[in-house]
Amino acid sequence: MLVVGFPSGPLQANCYLLAPGEGEACVVVDPGQDVAETLAEQLRKHRLTPVAVLLTHGHFDHCFSVAPVCDGHDIPAWVHPEDRGLLSDPGRGLGVATRAMFGGSLEMREPAEVRELADGAELDLGGLRVSVAHTPGHTGGSVSFHTGTEEGGRLMLSGDTLFAGSIGRTDLPGGDHQQMLETLRTRVLPLPDDTVVLPGHGPTTTIGRERVSNPFLRGLGSVDQTDPADADAPAAPHRGL
Repeated sequence: MLVVGFPSGPLQANCYLLAPGEGEACVVVDPGQDVAETLAEQLRKHRLTPVAVLLTHGHFDHCFSVAPVCDGHDIPAWVHPEDRGLLSDPGRGLGVATRAMFGGSLEMREPAEVRELADGAELDLGGLRVSVAHTPGHTGGSVSFHTGTEEGGRLMLSGDTLFAGSIGRTDLPGGDHQQMLETLRTRVLPLPDDTVVLPGHGPTTTIGRERVSNPFLRGLGSVDQTDPADADAPAAPHRGL
């Protein structure tokens, strides 16, 4: 499998290309701000043909370029229904202070074709088999994508649910700390240690590495769900939105 990743835009959100190999069909995951030039370069370099865009969630730093990428290649965008509204109204997912940072408004629109993701769905996209897990917490419609390699390796595209050494923030509209803890407990911790995590920001990691070193995962199984403020972990540093 070919995996190409690069950060984009002021918030350095990771955009990924996944393909069975060079010269094949590919999927584009999270085309954020300022991706056009680098994306075109990587498509030419690896002789790839996009067949779909997958969105881990609806924050604009991950999907700002979804309409031009999709419409430019005549391909659909896949997004969870709870975050679909953010594609045309990105301000709904931002706090007042964050909106002010970007001039108070952001203009976006849906691409011509949008398809909605469902928990547990299995997508067959250009020869790639991708499974979908609903992982709310960072946003209500956050998802992670899971696929495997011919060599037997496992990949998780975690969006802003899990980072190397941290997790996504839950203080913006649509975020929910209690849901995040449940997602981490039920959707992240059960994964095999050798699962390679491709996060929405920052470097690649593995589930095994995060299980023993990430302060938000250590001891999570014993956290009392009655009050998420009691969780014995530091506040998540803000990475992206």
